Formats: sequence, structure tokens, C-alpha cells
Amino acid sequence: MSWLETLKSGFEAIVTHRLRSSLTVLGILIGITSVILTVGLGEGAQSSVSSAISSLGTNLLIVTPGNVTGPGGVNAGLGTASTLTYADVAALENHYDVPDVKAVAPSVQKQLNMTSNTSNWSAPVIGTTTSYAQIRNRTMAQGSFITPQQVTKGNNVVVLGQTVATSLFPNSSPIGSNVTISGIPFKVIGVLASSGSIASSNEDNLAIVPITTAKSELLPHSSSNSVQSIFLEASSKSTLGTAYNEANNLLLNLHHITNPSQADFTITSQTNLLSTASTITQTLTFLLGGIAAISLLVGGIGVMNIMLVSVTERIREIGLRKALGATPGLIRQQFLFEALVLGLIGGVSGVVLGLLLSLIIPVLIPIPIVISSVAIIISVLVSATIGVVFGVYPASRAAKLSPIEALRSE
Repeated sequence: MSWLETLKSGFEAIVTHRLRSSLTVLGILIGITSVILTVGLGEGAQSSVSSAISSLGTNLLIVTPGNVTGPGGVNAGLGTASTLTYADVAALENHYDVPDVKAVAPSVQKQLNMTSNTSNWSAPVIGTTTSYAQIRNRTMAQGSFITPQQVTKGNNVVVLGQTVATSLFPNSSPIGSNVTISGIPFKVIGVLASSGSIASSNEDNLAIVPITTAKSELLPHSSSNSVQSIFLEASSKSTLGTAYNEANNLLLNLHHITNPSQADFTITSQTNLLSTASTITQTLTFLLGGIAAISLLVGGIGVMNIMLVSVTERIREIGLRKALGATPGLIRQQFLFEALVLGLIGGVSGVVLGLLLSLIIPVLIPIPIVISSVAIIISVLVSATIGVVFGVYPASRAAKLSPIEALRSE
């Protein structure tokens, strides 16, 4: 029997038992669809998180108090002491000492209540300087950001995030209106463009005031010389690492620290955030992919079961073909071909269904799904491999049948 006749015979066997073949294909289809979607969800999550972190600022470095060793050598953790000061800010603004730091913005922050004529709202109020908008990559939807003069004079002006602006002024523009923060009136001079959410943090739920005003009126009991964090912008993406080292060495010298492990501050870079986020999303992707792989294994077992049933039902056919001269190799090829075709049909169908669902799911649920061509190719190859691997035993069993015993079977 020629290869062409073997292929024709295999197709005829699949078509003849359409229901059985469809059920076999269904197992592979579900497995491949699961793999396509889980990998797509993982890629989408990683892309979304990376984009969100990048939107926090351009070439961002964040300096926070931390690594403070308390009595008995116990590490007190991050943010437990006000170890950053205006002197640190001034030093970091000196381009001679830190040439690769482009901009600096100190900040203080506190959750406070705000009221307008008709509404009230609670949100973080950030005291900072003019450079904050540039460093954190924030743009204006209305009005203007705080100016250097307003910071110097300590004016009672405020810039609202979209969430705060909508909550306090649901039916009108807030520009020029007054907002009371902790009982103190502030004039609204601007509204930030929406920046969305990152994890559980809503980047639109905030209000920004000059740091001098925040220190004198909103945080009167805090140290007049301390800041809670310092945002830095490197001159370019390629100098982010250099800027990190320059800022770290400068602060170590200013704080008279000779052992870096005893630093009373922590510098977090955009690269660190991206690396951590990527590790988390990759772990979740592998976990979900492993669960999807189990369904593929079940589909493969289904292929083997169906092929074993097919061998049992076609014993007389196998015996007749052997009696007519078919070799064990040809019998084995036919059953392997049937298993391969079933695996490929299931794989291709699973890819098509996965692509369709990747278009439908983001419309219904705000979850991005990114499908890569590599995932599609691998899925098809895996489905074909599953068909062949799980078809080997049934094919070998068919090839070993004795022609006489097969013809005698009922």
C-alpha cells in the first residue's frame, strides 16, 4: 500500500467516525485554547504593568527613608525615620556632583479631607515642587501646574487629580474655585490629565500643593527640614544606572555613612520596579500555563483512548489488510497518521478559538490579552506532538495483530 493510500484510508476512518473524532478533537481544542489564553493573559499583564510603571515617570529614581537599624541591630524597615532633608535635595540639584540627574522633586504626603461647596472627598495630598510634573510624567487637562514662585511664597493653590476633581466638582470645571483642605481654603489652579491606576493605587486620586504650603499649613507638626521622599529624573535611559550610583554615593557622603549596608535611605529605580513586576507576572503565567498543560495532557489521553477503541473496532479490517500484503509498518503509519490529524485539527481549532476569545474577553472585562505568533506556532506543534506521542501505543498494538487471529474475530 502506498503512502497516498495510507493517508486516504486514515482520512476515511476519521470521517466515518465523525462523533468520536469530534470528541477527541474537543479535548485537544480545550487544552490549546487554555494555553493560548493563559499565555496571552500573562503577556498582556506584563505589558500593562510595564506601561503603567513607565507612566510613573521618565527614567525615574525614588529616594525614600529606610534601612534604619534600631536598638539591638534590628532593621527598622523602610520609611520609619525622616532621614531625608532639604539639604539632601539641594545637593542632588547640584549638577556638578550628580551630572546625570536631570531634575529633582522633594515631596511630603498625607491623606486629608477636602470639601467644595457641594461635596467632600478624602485623598492623598502631596506637597512638592514644580519639577514633580516633569519627573512623574504628568500633564495638565485644565489650567496649570504649581509654579516656582508659588512654591517660594507658599501660596494656597492646589492641582487636582481627575478623580478628586470629578468627585468635588461633578457638574462644573473646578478651575478658579476654592477647595477646603483640613479647614484651610485653597484655590484650584489646574486639573491633571488622567494617569490611571497601578495595582491598588489610583494615580488620579490625589491633590498637589506647594511643598512649602504643605509643611507650614497642612503638616505643621512635621520637621520643617525633613521630606518624605525625593523623586529624581536621570538625564536619559542609558544614564539611569549612573544617576543611581551618583545619587547613592552623594547621599552616603552627606549622611556620613561608610558602610552602604547601613544606609538610612533607599533608592528605587524604574528598572527595579519593572524587574519585580516582570518576575511576578512571569510566575503567574507559568502557574496558569501549567494548569492549562494539564488539560492538554487530558486531551492527549483522550486521543490514546479513542485510538485504542478504533483498533479494537477495526481488528477485522487490520487482519484483511495484512492478508492482502500490508506490512506492520504501513498499519502503524495509518494509525499514527490518524492520531496526528486529530491532534492538528484540535490544535488549529484551539488556536482559532483562542484568537476569537482574545478579541471578545477584553471587550467584556478590562483585561488585556496579547497573543504572540510564537505561542501560536508552539501550540500547533505541541498539539501535533501530542497526537503522535499518544498514538504510538495504539498504532503499535494494531501493527502487532496476527492476520489470522484478526480475521477470526467477531
